[in-house]
Amino acid sequence: MTATDRFPWATWSDRRLLALRFCDLGLRDPGAWLRSAIDVLLGELAARGLRFRPHFWLSDEWFTPSGVTGIALPFYLAHPRLRRLERHQMHDVEGGTKADCLRILRHETGHAIQHAYRLQRRRRWQRTFGLSSIPYPRRYRPDPRSRAHVHHLGNWYAQSHPDEDFAETFAVWLGPDVGWRRRYHDWPVLAKLEYVEDLMSEIGPSAPPVRRRVRQDPLSTLTQTLADHYRERRRHYGVDEHRPGDAGLRRLFAAPGARPRRTATAFLRRHRTAIRDRVRVTGPEEVYAFDGVFTDLRNRCRAMGLRTRAPDRVLIEGCARFIRRRVRRVFTNPRAEQWIPV
Repeated sequence: MTATDRFPWATWSDRRLLALRFCDLGLRDPGAWLRSAIDVLLGELAARGLRFRPHFWLSDEWFTPSGVTGIALPFYLAHPRLRRLERHQMHDVEGGTKADCLRILRHETGHAIQHAYRLQRRRRWQRTFGLSSIPYPRRYRPDPRSRAHVHHLGNWYAQSHPDEDFAETFAVWLGPDVGWRRRYHDWPVLAKLEYVEDLMSEIGPSAPPVRRRVRQDPLSTLTQTLADHYRERRRHYGVDEHRPGDAGLRRLFAAPGARPRRTATAFLRRHRTAIRDRVRVTGPEEVYAFDGVFTDLRNRCRAMGLRTRAPDRVLIEGCARFIRRRVRRVFTNPRAEQWIPV
C-alpha cells in the first residue's frame, strides 16, 4: 500500500484538505519522523538514569493534560503534507525541525514527570518555582532581563507560570548540552537547575506513583474541521493582524506582486549569521532576544509574502538595523512589547 493509498488527502489542495475533520485524517501513529525524535528523547531519559517514560498520542496540538503522565503530539508532525499545511496557515511549524521537536518534547516531559511524581506538592519545589495551583494567565509580559529563568523555548516562556518554569528548567537539565553550569554559572537560575539535578537523582530509579495513561482529545475523536481549527488559532495568535513593524518590512523588501529574485524568508535563512554579526549582540540575554526577533521577522515576511529586490549587502544592513532597534526596545522599553498569548 502506497502512502497515497493510505492517506488520499496527501495529494489534495489546501482548500480540500481544510474541509476535512481531524477524525477523518485516519492517522493512528506518529509516523517515522516523529517516532525517531521520541526515540532520542527516551534515550536521553535512560542516559540520565530516569525510570519514567511518558506515553504519547496524536491530537490537535502540543499539550500535557493536568495530572496525566503522557504527551499529546500535534497531528501535523505525523505527515509531511500536514506540515506543509501548518506552514501555509501559521507561517511556521512548531517543532518542525528535529532540534525544535526535541526541545518541545523535553519540555512536555517535564510536565509529565511533574505529574507522575506529584512534584508540585513538595515544599522545596514550591519555594523554588512557586505554586502550581496559580491559575494560568491567558497572556503574560516577561521581564527580558530576568536571570532567574532559563532560556529554552522562545518568548521567555519559563516566566509564564510556575509549571512552565519547572518544565523549562527540566528541559535544559535533560538536554544534550551538559554545559548549563557554565552557561548559567552567575545566574540565580543555577540554583533551580541544581535542585532539578538533585531531585532527578532522588526520584530517577523509583517507579512513579501516578500512572495515568489517559489520552485526552485523541485525534480519532475530534470532529472539528481543520479549517475551523486554523481559523481559531490564527485569531488567537493574531496571525492576520497588522503589526507595528509591517510598514518597515515593506520598505525593506518587495511586495508579492513585484518581480524580485527570491523570497525574503530564503534570504533571511541564508544570511542569518551575517545579520547577527552586524547586529552585534552581546551577552546571553541579547542573543536570546535576537533569536526571538529574528524568528518573528522571518515568520512575518512569510505571512506577508515578501521577496527581495535590493542587493544582498543592502538587505543585510537593513535587516540588521531593523532587528537592532527591536532588540534594543526589548530591553530599554519592555512595556512597549505586546503581551504574549499562552
